[in-house]
Amino acid sequence: MPSLATGTLPSLAGSLPVPSYDRSRLRAGIVHLGVGAFHRSHQAMYVDRLLEQGRGQDWAICGVGVLPSDRRMAEVMAAQDCLYTLVVKHADGTFEPRVVGSIIEYLLAPDDPDAVVEKMAAATTRIVSLTVTEGGYNIDPVTGEFDAADPGVVHDLQPGAVPATSFGLITEALVRRRQRGLTPFTVVSCDNIQGNGDVARRTFTAFAGLRDRDLAAWIEREVPFPNSMVDRITPATTDEERAEVARRFDVEDGWPVVCEPFTQWVLEDHFSLGRPPLEHVGVQLVDDVEPYELMKLRLLNAGHQGLAYLGRLAGYRLVHDAAQDPLFERFLLGYMEEEATPTLRPVPGIDLDDYRKNLIARFSNPAIRDTLARLAFDGSERLPKWLLPVVRENLASGGEVRRSATVVAGWARYAEGVDEEGQPIEVVDRRRDSLVAGARRQREDPLAFIADRDLFGDLVDDERFTTAYLAALRSLHERGARATLEAVVDALGWTPSVPSGGTGPAG
Repeated sequence: MPSLATGTLPSLAGSLPVPSYDRSRLRAGIVHLGVGAFHRSHQAMYVDRLLEQGRGQDWAICGVGVLPSDRRMAEVMAAQDCLYTLVVKHADGTFEPRVVGSIIEYLLAPDDPDAVVEKMAAATTRIVSLTVTEGGYNIDPVTGEFDAADPGVVHDLQPGAVPATSFGLITEALVRRRQRGLTPFTVVSCDNIQGNGDVARRTFTAFAGLRDRDLAAWIEREVPFPNSMVDRITPATTDEERAEVARRFDVEDGWPVVCEPFTQWVLEDHFSLGRPPLEHVGVQLVDDVEPYELMKLRLLNAGHQGLAYLGRLAGYRLVHDAAQDPLFERFLLGYMEEEATPTLRPVPGIDLDDYRKNLIARFSNPAIRDTLARLAFDGSERLPKWLLPVVRENLASGGEVRRSATVVAGWARYAEGVDEEGQPIEVVDRRRDSLVAGARRQREDPLAFIADRDLFGDLVDDERFTTAYLAALRSLHERGARATLEAVVDALGWTPSVPSGGTGPAG
């Protein structure tokens, strides 16, 4: 069985689609930090589509691994000439494979940070993009301020330090471009954060200001940080999926990617040195991303949080199993329509009723086999950004909060680290110790978990929220997750809205 590489592409063409464009003629105009599964199912896929159309030959991608844990990816990319198999899995069991060739180079920063800096500083690089996770921007979840005490930041700010963080690497590249009289590149965040471009601007400028105030002012003035909304459910690759790719398509791929059919990218059209013609491959270029990103974060991502904790407590392990449960479907649709949607602005071109129902269908896709554990990862970076803004807006307006409070209570119960059958739950979170400590005190002090003001701000002082939260937490302890959801659904008596008509989201 051939291994995936440039030399084996001709022999693979009979079993799966491969790039028809000449990769040797491509030039990297984009440097991307954080080459994980999502980047390869999303941004790299869009660029690959563009290349297939004969467009964008100078917009190929150089991937960068920032962390020592990226070494395995570096090894696979080197062995496979940066090629990989993307497999779209449809709910009916249909597989839609393709070899993606838009990444043409991969650099591992821990091995050669100067090579990474010089790649970004080169005149050919016009965009630097990021998928460094919600926690990669080093911001306080409540205040939004940059954490200057982070050890990596402290290291990178030492005189003569070799940069090790994304802040240090990108800032040094901008310094060199400025010294050389080159226009700065555009920084494009592709992470699930509201106002991700604004957050990137604030954090990178804050880092630069700790190094040189004049540099920070120049970055603030000259470097574009467009906001974007990205969407495609992409679970982590398993050994089972590697074996499945080998069996179905007769190719050894060390790191294929599987994903759902749906994909969406909404991007603010603000670039310093041009951009790929992404509008030709389905990307929505807009003046204002916020309506789309709020829709996605507060409906999809916050909905995922409800599935993650309450689903696990109810005995589920896979996302589609929980989403196919009529009780969870009713709970999630009620949250989306009655709590999340009232906090949204109108979303041009989107019928929100169709969007909400489509989310349930996407969550229910049995071919994806996404895990609740993946959704529950690093909840302290996710839930405060995705769900708590919904809570706060509804508290301020007098809106409904009981379903949201139930999700928070589900997180608190999950963080105790043991399920309803007495089996251990692995809580994976950068704040694990404080989360588990607070959760394990809550049977004696029911508000202990949400008393963490670094995560929850002043919600512990709001009687309307704490009343709903304590009722849900008490029910979770005494009756379990399923009975708790049944009680909430029955008490609120929600029925689906009448479809409003209009245009659904592009897939």
